[in-house]
Amino acid sequence: MSRAFVKEDASPPEDEGDDELPKVTGERFITPGGFQRLRDERSHLLRHERPKVTAEVQVAAAHGDRSENADYQYGKRKLREIDRRLRYLDRLLEKLVVVTPRKEQEGKVWFGAFVTVEDEEGVTTEYRIVGPDEFDPKQRWISVEAPLARALLGREVGDVFEFLRPKGEIELEVKGIRYEGE
Repeated sequence: MSRAFVKEDASPPEDEGDDELPKVTGERFITPGGFQRLRDERSHLLRHERPKVTAEVQVAAAHGDRSENADYQYGKRKLREIDRRLRYLDRLLEKLVVVTPRKEQEGKVWFGAFVTVEDEEGVTTEYRIVGPDEFDPKQRWISVEAPLARALLGREVGDVFEFLRPKGEIELEVKGIRYEGE
């Protein structure tokens, strides 16, 4: 094929790849701290990462032939990833509903609660019930949509209940409930 018909800077259209993004549908709940973390990520990408990568692409483009310039191609790909993430965060932040704990929730497990449970063997574990956009297994933050979180919602200290997990059924007791800021 003749190079006369090949566009040198063949970057995809602005909205290409949006089909690959997770769809944000319906109301999604989030804690105030989780919402702030997403806003901070968006701000960091927009104010720091994107300008830095844009400058790197401009320097790489100045080196000549873009079709064989790996730095230029990598930079353009990185810019598309940043832009895709920014579009996703924009859509997500519009749909999120920030849930702040209220006094009436004290003593019961609701969204945003830190819940301490004890199993049959006396092992205690603390979980936090958060939105699906902020769960973190390392911190034991579980999504409100997770089976354990659904089993905990509405419970009070002292409640004992059976929970079916993949390894089998287990008896859990709610030992503590607390709400606090991030």
